[in-house]
Amino acid sequence: MSRTVKWSVIALSLVVLFVVVIKILCSYSQFIPPECDHSQDGILLLADNEDDNRQQERSGKQRGVCWEAAQGEPSEDGYYSFLRQNNVDWISITPFGWQSNYNEPGIKVKPKNEILPCIIWGETDEGIRLTTQYARKHNIRTMLKPHIWLSNKNGKWRQDIAMKNESMWKQWFKNYEGFILHYAQLAENNRIPIFCIGTELRQAAKRTADWEQLIRCIRQVYSGELIYAANWDEEYEGIQFWDQLDYIGIQAYFPLTKKEDPAVDDLISGWQPHAQAIERIQKKYNKPVLFTEIGYKNSSDAAIEPWVWPQDDFTPKLSLETQANAFEAFFEVFWDKPWFKGAYIWKWTPTNIDDINMDEYGRKRAATLKLSPQFTPAMSIIKSRYGAHVEGGEN
Repeated sequence: MSRTVKWSVIALSLVVLFVVVIKILCSYSQFIPPECDHSQDGILLLADNEDDNRQQERSGKQRGVCWEAAQGEPSEDGYYSFLRQNNVDWISITPFGWQSNYNEPGIKVKPKNEILPCIIWGETDEGIRLTTQYARKHNIRTMLKPHIWLSNKNGKWRQDIAMKNESMWKQWFKNYEGFILHYAQLAENNRIPIFCIGTELRQAAKRTADWEQLIRCIRQVYSGELIYAANWDEEYEGIQFWDQLDYIGIQAYFPLTKKEDPAVDDLISGWQPHAQAIERIQKKYNKPVLFTEIGYKNSSDAAIEPWVWPQDDFTPKLSLETQANAFEAFFEVFWDKPWFKGAYIWKWTPTNIDDINMDEYGRKRAATLKLSPQFTPAMSIIKSRYGAHVEGGEN
């Protein structure tokens, strides 16, 4: 064969190879909506054999806590074995996007792995990766739940985010897409089985078409299950895109009573109208319900306005009994409903049980007003109820 013929064969082979590659790329591109901007991260969907048995992870009740981001690397077994001792097998991790004003579209996503003055280690990409990795070693699974934080509140918070005109709304959703796709990709890369696409964005959540488009973009980079965390105060009832998600998520700080020191039966009665409204939405969309947050202070007024944080200038009467009663009522009303998939208790501070005197530390925590059940009688109730759904009984 002459040299000319050889070069002709090589050239023809290269052309054929080029055409095949182009066809493959074109075939792939039809699955990526052109309006989705994936430029901030490489697109990497896990292969079937790298899925970490996600189908198994999705079954059963989610017995979760909202994990407080650690200041440093919580790698020791004591941090996670303490969770397992309390029958906790899910945690939610919350990184933040930073928005200056409620009516301006700018959203800042921190540089990768950079710890800024307002960001702690557990909220960095590396912190999320390692926390998820350590938790998985103890059979604890993760929901990644990014939030928007308003830097200049001026009496506003994220449910009030609303733009002045259509152009600004488009820019806000473009910025939000960049923020949320960053964490969707992080969740995919770290095999996190549930991803929360937004939290308490009441005004923005009214723009159904924008959220449906955003959900399509998220599903191009993330293969797990999706949820949105709607606030209890009417927001969850108004969401129109539940059918596009895998769960109905509710921030469940419902008011249950108007009096201090309520009995369990009073709180069960207080739950009834809320439970009926939740079940109506569940039946309408035929989606399982998760309480993405639920929590009570250890105070006598804990069930009046559960969403109110402890304030430095006002200290209500401490009441471990009221806090415990509130959790008991929650479990009594919801835990055995087949459509109710679980809850994430606010909030769990990483605590290494190997490094502290548990009795002394527990007494101090119980005597301090906090929106957390750790080291209180309420935790015993949570442990018992969570344990009822552990195969073979409590751990």
